[in-house]
Amino acid sequence: MKKTLIVLALLASFQVANAQSNVNSAAKAVESALAASQNEKKATKVATWLKLAQTYLDAYGAPAGNVWLGADQASLQLSMGNEKPVSVEAVTLGDGQYTKQVFENKNLYINGAGQLAIIEVTKPVVENALGKALEAYKKAYEVDEKHAKDKEISEGIKSINEKLSQEAYYAYSLGDVKKAESFFEAAFDAAAQKPYEKVDTNSLYNAAFTAWSVQDFSKAKTLFDKCISYGYYADKGEVYAKLSDCAAHIDTTAAGKTAAKEYLEKGFAQFPTSESIVFGLINYYMTSGEGTDRLFELLQQAKATSPDNASLYYVEGQAYKQIGDLDKAAKAYDESAAKDPKYVFAYIGKGQMYYDKALELQEKAQNELDDNKYMALVQEFEVTLKKCIDPFEQAYLVCEDASIKSTIAEYLKQIYYRFRDQDAKYQAGYEKYNTLLNN
Repeated sequence: MKKTLIVLALLASFQVANAQSNVNSAAKAVESALAASQNEKKATKVATWLKLAQTYLDAYGAPAGNVWLGADQASLQLSMGNEKPVSVEAVTLGDGQYTKQVFENKNLYINGAGQLAIIEVTKPVVENALGKALEAYKKAYEVDEKHAKDKEISEGIKSINEKLSQEAYYAYSLGDVKKAESFFEAAFDAAAQKPYEKVDTNSLYNAAFTAWSVQDFSKAKTLFDKCISYGYYADKGEVYAKLSDCAAHIDTTAAGKTAAKEYLEKGFAQFPTSESIVFGLINYYMTSGEGTDRLFELLQQAKATSPDNASLYYVEGQAYKQIGDLDKAAKAYDESAAKDPKYVFAYIGKGQMYYDKALELQEKAQNELDDNKYMALVQEFEVTLKKCIDPFEQAYLVCEDASIKSTIAEYLKQIYYRFRDQDAKYQAGYEKYNTLLNN
């Protein structure tokens, strides 16, 4: 054990002593390899371009040094040795609190679990090193007429694709969505290069999504259309919903609205249980003056094709809820549960519907000045809130997802607490879920 600790300590010391020299060495290596590639004779050799590509990749990684994603603080201290941060501060990003450690050439972001989550290089050895590495691999493929190095070139391109994708996630996490879009698109383009030639639909969709997020609807539409061309539709056909939104923003005339509807109807034909598509259709039919009859015709057609699909009845319930017909929504949720008694969303949908209605009634009551009307609204609020209990209880019984189960328990705890003084069963219900949530 002592011998192992000594070796680790020596390794850390070596890494510290060479932290800056590694950066300098990487820069010199690029300079040397670049000079070789500009030599007329050497430029005809595949090895010249493979070396240049590798030096660019090494230069890309040099500022980060030996740190790795997921490393805890102790591991970081060991791998970085005496390389200390210039400053440390608490920062808030989109998904929570982070500790930002500022170094001379990089910022490290430690998440709430104490693990390295983001590496932000602030002083790269070479600007656009990944793009330049990709160009070098493309040149290597070009001069390698016998394709003897296809495997090595493919592995290099794959590495670039992965690194560009990781940079995109870093940028997105740091709030630079436009930069993230650029990296995702670059990752997709890199993967398509010969001889790797992969269709990176994940990066393509993310490029489209981030373009849509910054309201670059023309670019987003082009990229989402490309997703469709590759047969990639994302979760439950979300690509169609996004294409519809893009079309509506790009062209605000009647033609644009028609194009938006056509995307939704195409999407519904393939993904009839997609809530985003169904809600898009509801919004279209309600605002266009055409009415929602067409939507429910589509739902009936889908149910006729898949009569035992519980999720179709659930979506029908969501649609009726959206237009305010709670009785038909409740019937659809019940039909969904009858088709599959273990389909938790049938119960959650019904319970959430009554809970949302109860909150609406509560707000009305709070704004009502007439005492009689106020009391009537309070009574209606309580009746409606109690209607949540049975479906939420059923949902809790059949739910297998721990996080969803916890959320259901929180709803039940609050509801039972509201009525705890009216009946002992409500007090017992409150105590049950309060105990479950606190254990």
